[in-house]
Amino acid sequence: MALKRRVFLKHLTFAGGGVVLLGDTACQKDAPAPPPSPPKPAGLKPTGLTASKYRTFTTEEYAVVSAACERVLPKDADPGALDADVPVYIDRMLQSPVLHQMKEDFLSGTAALNRRANRMFKVGFAKAKPEQQDELLRIFKESPEGSGEAHYYELLVVLTLEGFLGDPSYGGNKDGVGWALVGFNTVGTQAAEPQPGYDGVGHLHHHKGG
Repeated sequence: MALKRRVFLKHLTFAGGGVVLLGDTACQKDAPAPPPSPPKPAGLKPTGLTASKYRTFTTEEYAVVSAACERVLPKDADPGALDADVPVYIDRMLQSPVLHQMKEDFLSGTAALNRRANRMFKVGFAKAKPEQQDELLRIFKESPEGSGEAHYYELLVVLTLEGFLGDPSYGGNKDGVGWALVGFNTVGTQAAEPQPGYDGVGHLHHHKGG
């Protein structure tokens, strides 16, 4: 079910020198610590006494999110979600206090995705075969509007897009690979102002052969 690269990136919104992020108000490097989180949703196995090295996720949750992001934007001739450190971006972004509800929704959805994988394929999502992962994500994508599954799929796609195309200082878009793919010139680690009439989608179509 992996989205075609150019179709996926048609959902971009460009403004000024960069991408307009859904969580733009959350992009504060010195934001205060988030409020205490309730217990983790059921569905993922405990990771034992060793503390997770991640900011938001347990080790297993991070593996699930990494696998899901990579199926949304897989590596082909161009870099994929993992090449751009998209999971790192999501792990950091969901620490923002203003995204507390999104964090809880995303954690619940990640647990539900893993439960569904165990129920259907007898393995967690991260260990399922790519075609099985695609099937699971398709189920979530095609779930009724307003359902938790559909909401999770939407969050997954939006956060993957942000992590692939946002400012690298927030943890994703490693080495500016997303910017390069859509034709942004960069100055150091900053996206330069696009030329007048810049068409990111058109550039992407040309880049991918139409």
